[in-house]
Amino acid sequence: MNWLFWAPLVAAIFHIIEEFLFPGGFIDWYIQYKPDIKKSISKRFLILINAGLLILCYDVGAIGSSQLGIIAWLVIMALLGANGIWHLKGVLKTRTYSPGVVTGIIFYLPLAIYGYTYFLLTNQVSILIAIVAFIIGSSYQLWSNLYHRFRSKSVMS
Repeated sequence: MNWLFWAPLVAAIFHIIEEFLFPGGFIDWYIQYKPDIKKSISKRFLILINAGLLILCYDVGAIGSSQLGIIAWLVIMALLGANGIWHLKGVLKTRTYSPGVVTGIIFYLPLAIYGYTYFLLTNQVSILIAIVAFIIGSSYQLWSNLYHRFRSKSVMS
């Protein structure tokens, strides 16, 4: 199952391509979806966040099937799965296509469900660790939204 540890990196690459290259347009869509944080959204910020994401996904693959690797996988896939849900929520709210929703739904969510199920059913991780990893990973969307609101109101005013 070594492929499973590299899958988040491959999925994230396809997701970033969908957001920014083909078909692209994520920045404009994001500002339409969350106009109150427009001042906080910049190309530089999105490049740094996505570069950091790719580095983390690479690290998960490089660490591999150790206990730390499994926990890191669970955290990163909770983050990616939550991102897929965030895109879907944005589509439902704006009634427009969100660059990233396709890869979020066809790669992130099934991969997260498969991996969590696999690691739990094969007893490679306890339910408690899986829950904590899920809470940590999926919390990214919450603190990202809070960060953008704070930055838009305080720093950028």
